[in-house]
Amino acid sequence: MSKPILISQLLNSAQAAEYLEQEVVVAGWIRSVRKKKHFSFISLSDGSCQPALQIIADAGISGYEEGSTMLTGSAAKFTGKLVASQGKGQGVELQASSIEVLGSAGEDYPLQKKATSLEFLREHAHLRSRTNTFGAVFRIRHALTMATHLFFSERGFINLHTPIITSNDGEGAGEMFKVTNFDLDNIPRTKSGSIDYDQDYFAAMTGLTVTGQLEAECFAMGMGRVYTFGPTFRAENSNTPRHLSEFWMIEPEVAFADLEEIAQLAADYVKYMISYTLEHCPLEISFLSEQYGEGKHQQQLESVVTAPVNKITYTEAIELLATSGERFEFSVDWGAELQTEHERYLAEKKFIGPVIVTDYPKECKAFYMKQNSDGKTVRAMDLLVPGVGEIVGGSQREDDLDKLTTRMDELKMERDAYQWYLDLRRFGSVPHAGFGLGFERVVAYITGMSNVRDVIPFPRTPKSARF
Repeated sequence: MSKPILISQLLNSAQAAEYLEQEVVVAGWIRSVRKKKHFSFISLSDGSCQPALQIIADAGISGYEEGSTMLTGSAAKFTGKLVASQGKGQGVELQASSIEVLGSAGEDYPLQKKATSLEFLREHAHLRSRTNTFGAVFRIRHALTMATHLFFSERGFINLHTPIITSNDGEGAGEMFKVTNFDLDNIPRTKSGSIDYDQDYFAAMTGLTVTGQLEAECFAMGMGRVYTFGPTFRAENSNTPRHLSEFWMIEPEVAFADLEEIAQLAADYVKYMISYTLEHCPLEISFLSEQYGEGKHQQQLESVVTAPVNKITYTEAIELLATSGERFEFSVDWGAELQTEHERYLAEKKFIGPVIVTDYPKECKAFYMKQNSDGKTVRAMDLLVPGVGEIVGGSQREDDLDKLTTRMDELKMERDAYQWYLDLRRFGSVPHAGFGLGFERVVAYITGMSNVRDVIPFPRTPKSARF
């Protein structure tokens, strides 16, 4: 079998000249077949780029009878000459000299050439990568993965693979999936009747990680700048467009840094990802913007890149919301978390661009955030952007041992389980800061998709772990 050439290479104007008027081989999946009396137009995609390749097959070529009757979804290999196209909207096309059907798709193929809902495609997640929409989404997801590693590498960060199985609930929210090798029909118990974790595989209660932050802090205390990029898990019973039970997180930790530095890093990172995508995936962004963003989404992304980043405190945000004249579903009260509608008002109407909100009430935030001198707020920050609201959350970490342990006692946390984390404050403690970014949320934001289930290959949600 001759090795096929990627369609992306043939449609790239800089590379196409190498293949023009040459015999080439392509392989992919049929998007459509239009059969005429003496020839057929075939649209072929191999997933390497947004556009499909038009193929003209004359009757009488090898394999034409079988190839011209192919249905949408069939896989085939074509040999032929690449020529300049006479049609509009395409630079080249293939004049086929032979067709080889590799795998037929019958009339019951689910993804026919007609409008298909995103909900329907979630039920056929094993096939949705063949559509224009999901081809675009996952090429952008790949680009954002590359952008992430480039951004942090260029700034001297070390990539860190933190544990997936852990005995620590880093967020303290009690939403961990449990990990065990107990026979669930015969769980050993102590004399008091509680589960005897001493007999479990790790001799402790363990679960799937909700964050790599605590481990990243350990390495930041020796290597200065690290970042994680890995799967995290939350057993939160939420069926919203913003929640997944399994998702990927990017979590940088920086030694000798304060809140201002980490907030600027977060803003720079988000702008870098948008710029990288606009440069490397222009056709995908254009397609998705037209399909799902009424043609305005691309402009919104471009404006975020160029707009200044505004900075306000949580207290100032509450005052702005309370005096805005807007009617919000959720009340605006000091001490409560900002809701998405509040965040979007600030980013979309008040500042019309990215906004960093700092110094939240400590009761809203995790135990490890550095406490302010007022005793009421912590050095936390959220980055808000138009379209979604909060996209990054971070903080300066508490580096004072006494303050950290006091806060843990207030929350009735077991110190023994975090002794290694407390050691970081005992042995050479320094100011440090970090943030977390849910990768699916930023992919959804940049692609313009409204549901995070449409930007991860196989979504895991309550009562759903198919594929």
